[in-house]
Amino acid sequence: MDPRTLAALGRLEVISRWLVDGVLNGLHRSPKKGFSVEFAEHRAYQPGDDLRLMDWKVAARADKWLIKQYEEETNLRATIVLDVSKSMDWASAPTLLTKRQYAEQVVAALSLLLLRQRDAVGLIRFDDQIRSAIKPASRQLQFTRLVAALGESGGGPASDAGSALRQAAQAVKRRGMVVLVSDLLLDPQDVDDAVRVLRAQGHDVAVLHILDPAERSFELGVGESLFVDTEGGESLAATPAEVREAYVETVAEAMAEWRARLSASGAVYEPILTTEPFGVPLRRAFARRQRLP
Repeated sequence: MDPRTLAALGRLEVISRWLVDGVLNGLHRSPKKGFSVEFAEHRAYQPGDDLRLMDWKVAARADKWLIKQYEEETNLRATIVLDVSKSMDWASAPTLLTKRQYAEQVVAALSLLLLRQRDAVGLIRFDDQIRSAIKPASRQLQFTRLVAALGESGGGPASDAGSALRQAAQAVKRRGMVVLVSDLLLDPQDVDDAVRVLRAQGHDVAVLHILDPAERSFELGVGESLFVDTEGGESLAATPAEVREAYVETVAEAMAEWRARLSASGAVYEPILTTEPFGVPLRRAFARRQRLP
């Protein structure tokens, strides 16, 4: 389904569950098994669960079939780092999702996808400061907490990705995964330095570069226009047709630089258009977690 059709479903929970059901279709669970350290909660028994984790005392007393879950039971601890600065609140047409709306739905669906795999997921939202910080967990209520955080305020005048990524490194204590979701109107060196620290600590790092189609092609049907930087406040008068070629070349160079920098740091770089079906980036991200047949 295309983003606009899915957005019409309404609530993020509904959209996420629809997306995840589609992405999981045909995929296999990871063969890796976690280990138990600290009891976290019970959940209902599902066919195929290890009977050694059954709480037989509860089964005998209350005739309920419950599986014991542990805080370190999961295969992975992941933190998703989402840019909610002003530049993300933009779309080239009223019929399109803004970059932030698109990113929020990707984040919600990716979170649910990982939680269904019994992975622990956390979230950090940032603009010029940290707006939300939820530690990774795999408990049943975690998805509700994450979705609630996505509805909180943002839209600050700048993007401090370095601080957010460093906080993510602190949240993921053992080797795990950090996913940065942003339009990458950021300081490349700041991001590169933070990514290198994460990689040195053994974390997998993926960067999802969210782009409006017009940011790639500059196909804007307008004449002389005033373009305003929503974060820095600078403005520039230009006619799109006259600067399109130079603009497209500059954007391609910038994307190539991001790819080269992140690849050299050992991170995954994925550019994603806001008109791209959600399942595409989710499958890309999820394929890295799965051993597919």
